[in-house]
Amino acid sequence: MAYRLGVDVGGTFTDLFLVSDIDGRQWRVKTPSTPVNPSQGVLTGVQQICERAEIGVGDIQNILHGTTVATNAVLEEKGARVGLITTEGFKQILHLARSQTPGPLAGWVIMIKPDPPALLSDTREAVERMDARGNTVVEVDEQQVEGVVRDLVESGVESLTVGLINSYVNPKHEETIGEIVERLYPGFPVTLSAHVLPEFREYERTLTACMNSYVRPRVADYITQLQSELKHVGATADVNILRSDAGLMTLREAERNPIYGVLSGPSGGVAGGLFVARNAGFPNILTFDMGGTSTDVALCENGEPTIGRETTIGQFRIKVPSVSVHTVGAGGGSIAHVPELTRALRVGPQSAGAEPGPAAYGQGGEEPTVTDANVVLGHLPPRLLGGEMELDVEAAHTAVAKIGDAMGLSVEEAAEGILSIVNENMAGALRVVSVQRGHDPRDFALVAYGGAGPLHANALAKLMGSFPVIVPPAPGLLCAIGDLVADFRDEFAQTYIRVLAEADPGEVGSILDTLGERADGWLSNEGIEADKRRISFVADMRYHRQGYEIPVSITPDEVREHGLDELDERFNVLHEQLYGFRMPDTASEIVNLRSVGFGTVPSLELPTGEEGESDASAAVVEEHEILFEGSRVPTKIYDRNRLEPGGRIPGAAIITEFDSTTVILPGYDGVVDVNYNIVINETR
Repeated sequence: MAYRLGVDVGGTFTDLFLVSDIDGRQWRVKTPSTPVNPSQGVLTGVQQICERAEIGVGDIQNILHGTTVATNAVLEEKGARVGLITTEGFKQILHLARSQTPGPLAGWVIMIKPDPPALLSDTREAVERMDARGNTVVEVDEQQVEGVVRDLVESGVESLTVGLINSYVNPKHEETIGEIVERLYPGFPVTLSAHVLPEFREYERTLTACMNSYVRPRVADYITQLQSELKHVGATADVNILRSDAGLMTLREAERNPIYGVLSGPSGGVAGGLFVARNAGFPNILTFDMGGTSTDVALCENGEPTIGRETTIGQFRIKVPSVSVHTVGAGGGSIAHVPELTRALRVGPQSAGAEPGPAAYGQGGEEPTVTDANVVLGHLPPRLLGGEMELDVEAAHTAVAKIGDAMGLSVEEAAEGILSIVNENMAGALRVVSVQRGHDPRDFALVAYGGAGPLHANALAKLMGSFPVIVPPAPGLLCAIGDLVADFRDEFAQTYIRVLAEADPGEVGSILDTLGERADGWLSNEGIEADKRRISFVADMRYHRQGYEIPVSITPDEVREHGLDELDERFNVLHEQLYGFRMPDTASEIVNLRSVGFGTVPSLELPTGEEGESDASAAVVEEHEILFEGSRVPTKIYDRNRLEPGGRIPGAAIITEFDSTTVILPGYDGVVDVNYNIVINETR
């Protein structure tokens, strides 16, 4: 019998979701993560879920895995020592960087420039030169390069990057140096910039390649250890890693180019949220993932995630395709404080973390957190995880009282102030991905997940006007579900800088055809059947002399049939949507052409039911008076496991389940749909 397993490794918990492809049965497990050795937490979870499903580990056919190993290597500054080989005369390429500095206005005065992933002392120049059209000006001096390679490796670098000028046009010289490294030191990790990012802008290309080398040994060690431990317990499953753009890649690709998975974790949540929303009939959504330390939000339109060409990790902006996720330091563990200078209440970004955690957890935490505020107001019942975890209500009151004493407020008023501020912080993040990008949030549903997301979702939707709120079953495990529903994905690009008036439609169509063939060949090599392959095409465009591009969809057939006029109009419409204006007197320009190959995985069928009675009173387990906006309101507490499709939950209400708690505010109703989602709207 074939089983597929989704695994998402978070900072506190490792989530697993197992599904049978034969009869659709599903199992869920949540196990503590093991940050020192993440593979151990995965292995423990795999064994637990197999025991629960009464199957052998060898019965699992596929393991789809979201991981934060690469992310943590960068954030914790625990990557490899990287050696860089670049073109003669360009040794300082990473140190010159770009002229942008962080705000505020005088940010350049206080900025402490981070060390790049390859130090100047570990950078060497190679005698070679390629011109901007890909013609060899100076051949690679192989003897000189051999000396450079030996010098770097013998000095102790753990991985190498080759980043040569103009290699995006013709990678021949980089490949020659790569062959020299392999000949001298077989198996030594080397990254060629033209293979990671075959696009112009030498700084971004070199930085991205160096960052790939920086995380590569640590990711390779993790993958090797994971494979070894899975094999030891009898696993024979194919393992795939989730990419930052919510696609899947093989372990071989993840070892070679781990930078593609640097935002693997958040992208799984977006994929899962989009899957749930499409099934519920809402293709346009805002995703809202609130955990213990931070909140991740994203916008999806027409059933597709928004994919960006750049992402920020740590202090570096690298060019890898990734879901456009915006993160703020607002979570259940965010600490509330009143600075002496301003005497104004602040929440976060400091967090109590998993240890000691909020005061209510009874693990020694004393600082007031968002979780403690929810406990004080009664929004968070005193028992979590199905009754396995008892909250310390008195400790929560004591912690939040510190804020009340500092501001002359009652403990309840202080708690409501904490929630109001953290909700505004998270609403600000949602505005970044919607309003600031030309979208009206009122046109989007809000999908809430993560351990704390459903607690705050109704309040956020009220601020944003984003209805309905959709709370899927087991919202704390949605990232693992996202791993299961993600398609295989990869991109193939070619820089092609032409003002549209000077671009040849025939040439553009020919390049797109070639890129499409490369995507199809890759899908074939991955074993994706022809009827499960899909290829899309994009042109990165800008106004002439602009510094940033916008991806615009296109197909080879459209170019051949209609030329480039339609592409020009699409670009102008997108630019006006994003920035509020178009520039009719400025020529549009193509910068890059790319194809994106998709390989569809077997569909996942979540449980469904038939709509029944609207009376959900059978699911009520308690009733209390709970504080909402200064008033105590009679509030029913529901057990989500007892809710059936069609059941109506009038607010105020609180719905509890194993991994999360949902709050429905007064004046709003929740209805359980046939997919067992709780769909929240204003009371009509």
